[in-house]
Formats: sequence, C-alpha cells, structure tokens
Amino acid sequence: MVMGRKAIIFHGTGGNPDVVWYRWLAGRLEARGYVVEVPYLPGLNVEPIATFLPTVLAGHHVDEDTVLVGHSGGAAFLLAFLEHVEVTVAQAILVAGYCTQPNTSEEPVLQESYDWAAIRSHVRDIVFINSRQDPYGCDDGQGRAMFERLGGTQIVRDDGHFGDYNQPYERFELLDRLIP
Repeated sequence: MVMGRKAIIFHGTGGNPDVVWYRWLAGRLEARGYVVEVPYLPGLNVEPIATFLPTVLAGHHVDEDTVLVGHSGGAAFLLAFLEHVEVTVAQAILVAGYCTQPNTSEEPVLQESYDWAAIRSHVRDIVFINSRQDPYGCDDGQGRAMFERLGGTQIVRDDGHFGDYNQPYERFELLDRLIP
C-alpha cells in the first residue's frame, strides 16, 4: 500500500497549532494531496528533550515521503528528532531554528551535543530559514551554524521571528513554494 506524501508541522515554544501560519500551511499542503499533522505539544521546550523526544517519536510515523517543518523551538526539536528517527525523510525545514542557546532562557529542547552525521543521513533535503532581526536570537548566525554542519540550503531574511504574539504571520508563501 502506498501511503503518499505526509507533512508534520511542529509549533514553537509556548505555541499551539492554531497560531501564526501553521494551519494555513497545513491547508495549502492538504490541497496538494499531503496528509498533514499539526500536533499540539505543550511539553515542547518545557520537558527535557531526553524524555520528551521518545514520546513524540512513538506518536508519529514518518517515512521517506515525509516533510517535517518546525518553527523556533519546534525547529530546534527537529534536530533531535532527525538524529534519532529510523528512516530518511524527504525534507526538513527549520524556521527560526537554533542549535545552541539563543538567549538567556532555559532551552530543554536542546541536546548537549548532536550527531550531525546521523541527522544529515536522515533527511534528503534540509532548509534553514532565519532572520537577521530575530528578537530571540534564533537568527542567521544560528542558521549558519546548522548549515555548516549539515549542508542543505540557508535562507536569510529580515523578518523577525516569522510569527509571534506581536508579529501576526497568517501566511508564509515561501514555505509553500519550498515544499514540492
């Protein structure tokens, strides 16, 4: 049985599936035949990654046709997810992602270190979208650090956090164009 294309969109720290562009992107992808999940993960960047990750991995089936999208803490989470998943997914897009402490807040979503070769081997196409003006430090320097370790594509914009409590971001046309 052919499963078809699937996408999972991970919200950011303190977020939920109904903020910013998550539902809009889900609708765009569904219209193109994707089965889309936008899980609500209140433990994201609250619970330590060592205990949070196995629960999320067990709750989501991914395969070689899966696209993963993460925003902010959800993008940082994708690093651990990709390191420990058992398959190579089609694409991962990390929006306002980071791999080291971006500011003074606690970041239980981060691992102390990453197996960059394992992460790279578990994704065919990886894209980093960061802003030079990110208010939380999830900026182009963070994107560059991941790009230098993983390759792929880095896109740098001047667009804040790509959605936040004070930055309405109902649509994200770039993401829609990046996902085949």
